Amino acid sequence: MEKDWVVAHADETRVANLQEALGIHPILCKLLVLRGIRDFGEARKFFRPALEDLHSPWLMKGMEEAVDRILQAIRDRLPILVYGDYDVDGTTAVALLLHFLKPLIPNLDFYIPHRQKEGYGLSRAGVDYAIQGGFGLIICLDCGIRAHEMAAMARMAGIDLIICDHHLPEDLLPVSLAILNPKQPGCPYPFKELTGCGITFKLVSALAEKLGISANPMVPGMDLVAASIAADVVPVTGENRVMAYYGLDQINRNPSPAFRALIRVIGINSGVRMESLGYLIAPRINAAGRMAEARKAVELFTENNEEAALEIAGALHLNNTERRDTDLQMTREALRMIGDQPGKFRMTTVVYHPQWHRGVLGIVASRLTETYYRPTIVLTRAGDLLTGSARSISGFNIHEAIQACSPLLEQFGGHAFAAGVTLRAENLEPFRELFDETVARMMDPALLVPRIAIDAQIRIADIDASFFRILKQFEPCGPCNEHPVFLLRGVTDTGISRILRDSHIRFSVRQAGSEGLEGIGFGLAPKFPLVASGAPFDLVCRLEENSWNGHTSLRMKVTDIRAPTGG
Repeated sequence: MEKDWVVAHADETRVANLQEALGIHPILCKLLVLRGIRDFGEARKFFRPALEDLHSPWLMKGMEEAVDRILQAIRDRLPILVYGDYDVDGTTAVALLLHFLKPLIPNLDFYIPHRQKEGYGLSRAGVDYAIQGGFGLIICLDCGIRAHEMAAMARMAGIDLIICDHHLPEDLLPVSLAILNPKQPGCPYPFKELTGCGITFKLVSALAEKLGISANPMVPGMDLVAASIAADVVPVTGENRVMAYYGLDQINRNPSPAFRALIRVIGINSGVRMESLGYLIAPRINAAGRMAEARKAVELFTENNEEAALEIAGALHLNNTERRDTDLQMTREALRMIGDQPGKFRMTTVVYHPQWHRGVLGIVASRLTETYYRPTIVLTRAGDLLTGSARSISGFNIHEAIQACSPLLEQFGGHAFAAGVTLRAENLEPFRELFDETVARMMDPALLVPRIAIDAQIRIADIDASFFRILKQFEPCGPCNEHPVFLLRGVTDTGISRILRDSHIRFSVRQAGSEGLEGIGFGLAPKFPLVASGAPFDLVCRLEENSWNGHTSLRMKVTDIRAPTGG
């Protein structure tokens, strides 16, 4: 599918003023202006994230009540059950809180729901576990904000509930002792985009302050927060950027046994970045809950023995291999299913198979969205109901579209770009039709053409050591602070570009008066005739370091190429 290239525009006066203040390349100043940076002070804060930039945890609504109740349990040596979701955000949050509370509370346990048997959130089995274990307090992490029935069940059993969740709340909140969620009504906490693990870090910071524990021992916990930020695809701005920065520093300088083991089994040998966390480490953590028991992920992150950690990481690595085989097979089946569907053009993709693995529905939905670029829902059977994962395209809020179809659903929840649904089998076809009609009504058809957002046009001659040294300081990158994307016009093949593995292109290009620049373009092999023609062409790329056999070089990561269009 051809993509629309869109070059961003920045206020030229602001760019010039920033260049005068900073004395760096104007393209770098444009990148800063596009990220909302206006002066020297803001630029310094951007390039030098500081712990002092973190907000006080006491600004969060419910923090006083939550801390007081936990301190009571510590003083009276009362049992606490830490309950977390089965994904990266939930398991890292549980591990973080366990690390802090374990030396303080003798009767401490944790519970992670089984993805296939219990589903998302605070489950009946989990509350039963707390009742049978005599726990008087459940601390619910990365879930619970919509658990009205289970919260009432806990209250009836005399169990206090503290909810630490970052998902969007409903108008009516569950009954609980305290809710920590910056998105809840009336919460004055300035930064609203914390992960569940990030909120847990705030709770731990408040507890440490009350107990007179130095803040420095809490900094290592940011490695877990950084993993949650990368995996949950939240904005890498504000506090998230600070915590990701220090978390990555911890992982690279002095990794815990868990991260050391993961780095070893994956084979990461050039340093861990946000991409490493999101695309290499996070899938292995998630694989525990997708294919087996998510408890293994918590056990890994709370393991202090290097050999034991390596054994658990190896098991997660095998889980991930199984997960990858499963989701690829399901994707092939879904693509055949879509290809066999006749009839009208649809704005959406909704596919169902009763025997698909529930643990990888979201991954398959993402693959289908990449292929057809439509809001997509992939469903399977779960007992008497159908359950599924939804993924959206850039610029469209799929959660709002699903909410408009709620009369046909038993349950739903999620974010603008990812959601989950549960419905009765007899409502599948009515839901398919209503969802398609709703999306057609709500979505601008122009969104169905995938866009490549480009920060700036650049020349190869601009890319020297000083430029790239500053460019690297834009990291850690992610949503709302994406890696800068550049447009190079009129490049030509040096004569040694070639196809790799039938799918990719190894680029070697130059511009008039420049030396050659190498790069890799994944999945671009069908466009190789344009490169091999010898004629000039345009390309879109990121700039990155490539390490191989102890040698580090600069290269392009090419996103797309096309014939010159002028400009």
